[in-house]
Amino acid sequence: MSSSRFVSFVYLLSLALLLQAAYGADPLFHFCSDSGNFSANDPYGANLKDLTAYLSIQAPPSGFGLGSIGRKPSQAYGLALCRGDVSSQDCKTCVVEAGGEIRKRCPYNKGGIIWYDNCLFKYSNVDFFGHIDNGNRFYMWNLNTVSEPEAFNQKTKELLTELAHEAYSNPKMYAVGEAELKGSEKLYGLTQCTRDLSDSECKKCLDGIIGELPSCCDGKEGGRVVGGSCNFRYEIYPFVNA
Repeated sequence: MSSSRFVSFVYLLSLALLLQAAYGADPLFHFCSDSGNFSANDPYGANLKDLTAYLSIQAPPSGFGLGSIGRKPSQAYGLALCRGDVSSQDCKTCVVEAGGEIRKRCPYNKGGIIWYDNCLFKYSNVDFFGHIDNGNRFYMWNLNTVSEPEAFNQKTKELLTELAHEAYSNPKMYAVGEAELKGSEKLYGLTQCTRDLSDSECKKCLDGIIGELPSCCDGKEGGRVVGGSCNFRYEIYPFVNA
């Protein structure tokens, strides 16, 4: 994706989107890059098609795939990342769906990115490997507000900060955990980075989006900041596979 493009998109998590996310049937969001277009006969299109197929095979076993196909100026770069608790079969299903869907939505764009609940798929004509993507990001939050937002916000930040440390210290760059709230209630959280990042870049990415908590999800029962290189999610109910 073009490093000069900064897009921060904020939208409300509606009931319909909640249901879509739960079943993984539809994408959460997507962006088409403004880094250029290609024609129907451009070799870039063939390279992108091969790259999409390659990532659908490479990503499922470990939950992450990275690669490039072709030579400049028609070289295509891409990655696919599945949520850390997703099975290999569900990962493959998601990556195949994502690769096909983003190419329908961005048919002649040289770059695109799409997020599902179970996976992320991203491609570009620019080598983005190892660089934090600050140009593609959106927020989602629950409609409900907690009764004591200040204490809840602090607990959420503490949990996500702890999980961020676990994520960038983990080869999978993924962590989930929970924290006790009042009574028998619990707070559940997730942090994850794309594995092309170094440990320090993963930390920087997660620290950055956790710093956006007040803008994203102030006092909300659940929320996410979702980017092209890292993301977090928290809820007051379990949302990952055991």
